[in-house]
Parts: sequence; C-alpha cells; structure tokens
Amino acid sequence: MMENRVSKSQFKAKALEIFRQVEASGNTVIITDHGRPTIEVRPYHQQDQNPLDILKGSVSDYIDPLEPVGGDDWIALK
Repeated sequence: MMENRVSKSQFKAKALEIFRQVEASGNTVIITDHGRPTIEVRPYHQQDQNPLDILKGSVSDYIDPLEPVGGDDWIALK
C-alpha cells in the first residue's frame, strides 16, 4: 500500500479529490503541517471480528485478578 503526503493547504483546496483517490486506490494520505505529519486519511475497512476476539491473547501479566485492591492503591481515598 502506497502512502502520499500533502500539506494542509493542499488538502483544504483538494479535499474531495483526495477522498476520491483514497477510496479508489486504497492508499493512505498523510496530511502535514509545516512538513510534520498530523493527520492520516485512509479507507475504512469493516471489522467483522468480535472486539473481544481481537483482544484474546493480549494480556501479558495475569496475577490473581480477584485479589482485592488495597485502600492505599486508590488516589481518591487519599
């Protein structure tokens, strides 16, 4: 997938044209402000996967999740 870059001023002048190009090509366009990337315009892809399935296997540490949290751990109680 190819990535194009345009300045904010170019984007403002050609937004609809850029949207059509992204839609037709599937390529991402990065909008820049003074040469620095600020916004990414990319095609939308429907996710048919259950969000919980996406998170499955992402837990890196699972230490006694049913253990009560101590009063010292809550900032609001201080």
